[in-house]
Amino acid sequence: MRLHYTLGNNKSGQITVPEVSDKLHNQYSTYSPIPFDLSIPKISAVIITYNEEAIITKTLQKLWWCDEIIIIDSGSTDKTRKICEDLGCTVIYHLFEGFGEQKKYGVSKAKNDWILCIDADEVLTDELIEEIRNEISKDQLPYCGYTIPRNLVFMNKVFNHGKESNACITRLFNKKHGNWDGAVVHEKLILDGPVKRLKNKILHYSYNDYNQLLTKINLYSTLGAQKMYIKGTGKNKFLVTLAIPFNFLKYYFLDRNFLNGYRGFAWSVMNTFYHFIKYMKLSELKSH
Repeated sequence: MRLHYTLGNNKSGQITVPEVSDKLHNQYSTYSPIPFDLSIPKISAVIITYNEEAIITKTLQKLWWCDEIIIIDSGSTDKTRKICEDLGCTVIYHLFEGFGEQKKYGVSKAKNDWILCIDADEVLTDELIEEIRNEISKDQLPYCGYTIPRNLVFMNKVFNHGKESNACITRLFNKKHGNWDGAVVHEKLILDGPVKRLKNKILHYSYNDYNQLLTKINLYSTLGAQKMYIKGTGKNKFLVTLAIPFNFLKYYFLDRNFLNGYRGFAWSVMNTFYHFIKYMKLSELKSH
């Protein structure tokens, strides 16, 4: 695939970027990005996957501008691997050892220093793409990472309110200055230098249906219970039971999910359930 760049006075040249498929680039050939420049640092996109066929194409379509796309798959049984391979990604199987370790492994496979490490259900907006490329094209890059505001998309509804749509996440960073921790779940990116907040948003297409939501609640509650068991933390059953109405009130009212309509109510209920079932699983682990 050949991407065009401009070198002053409208003189044109070409740079070959074979890692990303023509199919991926051509789907967004009508979008007019800033010109490519050889001085712009190349970016490696890193994504961990497991059965993501419902969303992965939408995610990859917004990564056509990256130098390479590394997919770390933990054994998908659907069409995830084929979709990624057909779109020119490098797909590597790696046994799932936790979210933190999985992402660290993906970063180790990237050839470039600058890493865009997003989840399989996170989709960049065109405005964010342009902002990122403008930012990294600057002569001086004093930052070792960039945080990005994220909007939750729940059951195809964009949440404009609530904690999930006001948080900033670090997704773009220089691997010379840090990497992901090894947490099994709720992993964090640890960097040793300044981080800048970008203005434009990434869309988090979290769940398309309730079966998918329940599947993820089952996974995350299991991993969360295991993490607490290893650390020796937890709550007694009385406090776990008492926390049910408080968690719901927090999610629904304090986090302002009531402004997101009925889906905001459903989101609050399911998150409350997640906390309850996590502690029930911890109780099972302790009883064995």
